[in-house]
Amino acid sequence: MNPEGLLFDLDGVLYVEGRPVPGAIDVMTQVVNRAVPFRYITNTSTRSLTTLERQLRQRGLPVPNDSVFSAISAAVQWLESHSVKRIYPVLAEDACRDFGHFIVDDEQPEAIVLGDIGEDWNYALLNRLFGFLINGAQLVAVHRNRYWQTEKGLQPDLGLFVAGLEYAAGVEAVVVGKPASEFFHSACLGLGLEPQRVVLVGDDIESDIGGAQQAGLTGVLVHTGKYRRDFVAASGIVPDCEMNSVADLPDLLPKLFGH
Repeated sequence: MNPEGLLFDLDGVLYVEGRPVPGAIDVMTQVVNRAVPFRYITNTSTRSLTTLERQLRQRGLPVPNDSVFSAISAAVQWLESHSVKRIYPVLAEDACRDFGHFIVDDEQPEAIVLGDIGEDWNYALLNRLFGFLINGAQLVAVHRNRYWQTEKGLQPDLGLFVAGLEYAAGVEAVVVGKPASEFFHSACLGLGLEPQRVVLVGDDIESDIGGAQQAGLTGVLVHTGKYRRDFVAASGIVPDCEMNSVADLPDLLPKLFGH
């Protein structure tokens, strides 16, 4: 089955530390000009959808309408589909803007929405969340990435706190971002395509490639961002294709799409 659409991870694929990967802007311009259906997808949980779209434009990337699907968007969809009204958001201030139609309940929330808050983590907060969980709140994790790429190298990501809360409270989090199959299926639905007709381009062997393949997509791994050869070998996950960077995609497009 020939693919018809593309999903692009953002950080580590199209830019690193806010700086576009060489060739990324040209590649995305070609994708738009070829009229290939695509979506930008991301586990970024610190920015609202409006802010994310603005930052992409500021970095020179084309951003057609409805071309961004984030884990924050997936969290909102999950809460709405499960009729959750009262939440306790553990999110950056800007990301909270997308949850404005929910009731913030700091006493007995139905769900904790867990995202990235940088250095604001502390024992008092973890203890409070633990209390909510043992009293029946649902733990909704925007993602559970193990690590992320920074100027100082790889550093622990949200997954560290998700796993700790799961273990302490004896609960299992609902993970709405990558690598959840539902996340990839929702992104494909936005393209109007079956997962088998969509290619994911990512730098994370587990969340991107493993998650995409599990959901039925084709996974293309780039050797930028958080890519590490030893991590790939240890994962046991075999990408469908590998590229040095997204700049190599034009050579692959004719093979994938036949035009």
